[in-house]
Amino acid sequence: MEATLSKPQTQTKNRTIRRVAVLGSGIMGSRIAAHFANIGVEVLLLDIVPSALNAAEEAKKLTLQSPAVRNRIVNDAWQAMLKASPASLYSTKFAERVKLGNFDDNLKDIATYDWVIEAVVERLDIKRSVYERVEQFRKPGTLITTNTSGIPMHLLAEGRSDDFRKHFCGTHFFNPPRYLRLLEIIPGPDTDQTVIGFLMKYGDLYLGKTTVLCKDTPGFIANRLGIQALIQTIRIAEDMGLTVEEVDKLTGPVVGRPKSGTFRLSDVVGLDTTVNVANNLVKMPHDESRDSFQLPGSVQKLMENKWLGDKTGQGFYKKTKDETGKTLILALNLNTFDYQPSQKVKFATLESTKAIDSLKKRFPVLLAGKDKAGEFYRRTFADGFRYATYRIPEVSDELYRIDAAITTGFGWQMGLFETWDAIGVRKGVELIEAQGQKPAQWVYDMLDAGFDSFYKVENGVRKYYDIPAKGYKTIPGTESFIILENLSNNVVWKNAGATLYDLGDGILNLEFHTKMNTFGAEVIEGINKSIAIAEKDFRGLVIGNESTEAFSAGANLAMLFMFAIEQEFDEINLMISQFQQTMMRARYSSIPVVGAPHSLALGGGCELNLHVDRVVAHSETYMGLVEVGVGLIPAGGGTKEMAARASDLYQTGDPELNILQNAFMNIATAKVSTSAQEAREMNYLLPSAQIVLNRSRLIAEAKQVAVELAENGYVQPKQRNDIKVQGKTGIALFKAGVAAMRMGRYISDHDVKIADKLAYVICGGDLSSPQTVTEQYLLDLEREAFLSLTGEKKTLERIQSLLSGGKPLRN
Repeated sequence: MEATLSKPQTQTKNRTIRRVAVLGSGIMGSRIAAHFANIGVEVLLLDIVPSALNAAEEAKKLTLQSPAVRNRIVNDAWQAMLKASPASLYSTKFAERVKLGNFDDNLKDIATYDWVIEAVVERLDIKRSVYERVEQFRKPGTLITTNTSGIPMHLLAEGRSDDFRKHFCGTHFFNPPRYLRLLEIIPGPDTDQTVIGFLMKYGDLYLGKTTVLCKDTPGFIANRLGIQALIQTIRIAEDMGLTVEEVDKLTGPVVGRPKSGTFRLSDVVGLDTTVNVANNLVKMPHDESRDSFQLPGSVQKLMENKWLGDKTGQGFYKKTKDETGKTLILALNLNTFDYQPSQKVKFATLESTKAIDSLKKRFPVLLAGKDKAGEFYRRTFADGFRYATYRIPEVSDELYRIDAAITTGFGWQMGLFETWDAIGVRKGVELIEAQGQKPAQWVYDMLDAGFDSFYKVENGVRKYYDIPAKGYKTIPGTESFIILENLSNNVVWKNAGATLYDLGDGILNLEFHTKMNTFGAEVIEGINKSIAIAEKDFRGLVIGNESTEAFSAGANLAMLFMFAIEQEFDEINLMISQFQQTMMRARYSSIPVVGAPHSLALGGGCELNLHVDRVVAHSETYMGLVEVGVGLIPAGGGTKEMAARASDLYQTGDPELNILQNAFMNIATAKVSTSAQEAREMNYLLPSAQIVLNRSRLIAEAKQVAVELAENGYVQPKQRNDIKVQGKTGIALFKAGVAAMRMGRYISDHDVKIADKLAYVICGGDLSSPQTVTEQYLLDLEREAFLSLTGEKKTLERIQSLLSGGKPLRN
């Protein structure tokens, strides 16, 4: 069985997971099934049998006994999942790992499965009826878990056998399961502790999740805190007269949250989902703030109108077209309930933080704002801080679990207690008191005892304040993580764009911290300096960072654009040459260099990972050579390397031009992988690359690979002189294909010019027949082609468009 894991077995002590059955193929069930397929597990996905034929089935004269009818619900759900964007599978090939069926014909098959996950509709009676049927076929000892978002475990487990109850608990995934990292584990009253331990470890190691142990309380942790924050934000916005667009701007990336903000997020999730959770939580008898779950007026009116968001075509926003066919985004006016063209948002407080890259440093400025934005932040954060303090020990005994759940479940960069630390605990208390409220008593007790932060770092280890112990404890499960932010005392060297850390065991880590981690002079210096230091005093180097946006979005185009406008071609030539030499330095150093890409690894970020000795990639790595989008070709060794990798794939009798054409088309169309697995299929990642599902483990895994390479007797490689290129034959084929695309008006004249130069380089130039060449020969061709394209007016227009608006120009 093919595995995408860095450790390709899915076994923890005394239990192995080879086969998983998912009951219920709705949005969550089908996507949970897909994610298990991603990690190499065989999956059985089941749903109910239809009670009546549809029109298409009647036309085909099918009956309720026809297999196509009996599996219609599960088949339709699975096809909808396959077509949905973003994709739930790392590769479409992995769909083969999922078998579809129905409860009536196939539920008996769960007897051979290791784990049964129930994901049917959120109704206690329906879930209980499913469990009753499951008990007829489930073998003793099999895990049985529910994906409920709020129904208590003790109610679900009522009436079940002892063995069922012992192996039953909640495993609450967040949608979409592939992308959101939270997995809440909720024990029932009789759940065996070994089952909980297994699931906590399995979710972390194999599913790539942050597993958070929750108590069996309403909404568990993430929904309890997250929905409260969302409802209160809407209520405060109404009270302050803020617009939908203003709130989404204030609650987006500026505070380290998704760009969807508050209202757009509600539209995406579906207002009915939020309302259902809120209506359940407002009934809680023991929550001092349960009234905060009462629906604000705008939400009630949207529900009455059935304007639920994307699923109904309108909610807080509505997408429409003008008379020219151009798409318009309209925003709801919360006072008149009319839709109006979405407006740009400006606040003085936001303007004052534009130059502050550090999120931690941004919060004190935001909360001190003198305008409406500042008031909004003071009211919402004060309420969020206060509410979180009272949830301990109700939903969790430890404050770090609350932060872990809210960050990984809702995509926040910092949790509530982490944010509170950023402004200072005492200032946070003053903020709450200024709103006429008070936090829970334990916060005052903590401050009185001389503890003035919820978290602290000691010897590179992050610790949290433990309330019963009245002191700090290490966050369990993080001992094996390497978190660069915690290694401020281990800095070996740094400049304005990069920092070199000592990870221990003779291994260094180079971290970029330019905007989007782009490659400029400081980063190039950092790579060369790091390799030199490692060669002298260490035994290996990892290149990785903890950015949430990008491993690296490629070259810093601003400097290139300036030189090109001034026609400083000698400077451009020198810049390209230095970049190529740096990539080759990463390839041909005397110590192993390991890349640890994640999220965006584009252009130069991709090229660096093409040249290192080994890659340890996060499963969500979006890799590609995208230079064509700005009118250029890859010239940091990217074109050379893809020619070399194609050459390495050639076998006697192979259609070599077909193999090379795949590489050519990936570059010519600026294709970016949608996962690390797809990057492997595109040959950007070699078979030797490891794919890690848990982002928190990425640098630690990369360090281990560097250690292993060093201890296994790493030998400095020699530059290649055996790259087979196709010469004129390949150029002619590729040019013909490009000409056909131009005739079909798929590409512009300038695209043709770029593609022709790419064909010339990747085929090794104007050679009369296929032959072998050196790496340096191809690098020189790259540099010449790149240099000539920087003199093209249309290339400069593309670069300028990207620098000014962030959108590619197809001129």
